[in-house]
Amino acid sequence: MMGTIRSAVSFAVILLLAGATYAQNYRTFYLQNKCNYTIWPAIFTSEVSKVKPNAPTGWEATAGSLWKFQVPNNWTSGRIWGRRDCDFNSNSSGDGTDSCSTGSCIGGLECTATNGTGIPPATLAEWTLNTEDGLDYYDVSLVDGYNMPMSILTNKGCDSSDCTNDLGLTCPDDLKKGDDGCLSACAAGMGGGGDDDPVCCTGKYGTPGMCPSSGIPYYDHFKNGCPNSYIYAYDEDSGTALRKCSASLSSDYLLTFCP
Repeated sequence: MMGTIRSAVSFAVILLLAGATYAQNYRTFYLQNKCNYTIWPAIFTSEVSKVKPNAPTGWEATAGSLWKFQVPNNWTSGRIWGRRDCDFNSNSSGDGTDSCSTGSCIGGLECTATNGTGIPPATLAEWTLNTEDGLDYYDVSLVDGYNMPMSILTNKGCDSSDCTNDLGLTCPDDLKKGDDGCLSACAAGMGGGGDDDPVCCTGKYGTPGMCPSSGIPYYDHFKNGCPNSYIYAYDEDSGTALRKCSASLSSDYLLTFCP
């Protein structure tokens, strides 16, 4: 079940406070809001995944709050992000897509299970657990742009992933979205869109060789600002984007907003 724990100073303390051990077919995820403002976390699970977290697809998290929930050991292509400045009682679109200044999704407070992926710009935390090669894969992604800092920590000593700098403060003018958002070059349509997009790495550009980081506008701006984040579709070649942890460790994860 999903629940709240009051703020804790470290991941180790959080685990002690939780005081529960779950079967090996589940992991425990902790979401900590260290921002000085309320956010509205959201969860989306790809249709390729046969399982989903034991949590709603959206909720309110006040400043300083800490939440925990269970995630099946084989969660695939899942993402979590934060939404800012939300008002779900006054969305003119009728489907919730303009309820928040950044990170809105179809469905309003709780994103729809089929297409509630979140509207750019939004900083994403992504996971695929317990793959065939015996690994958990996870990253903090700016592929959809940036709307708040975040970090991912494990309790097994595996590498962290993060974007701790406020890229909204240094966002180029042609990528700005509202007061806090910064679109990626792909989300801003700088590749022209369509089936063959050299910035979004689609169609004939859908391989690392055809879509190198050198061809991505503002790649260095994002990578220099958040070197441990996933910047564009094939950023794993940077060596600092995609993190791995042995699935045999059954790691739990702490996602912190505004670390």
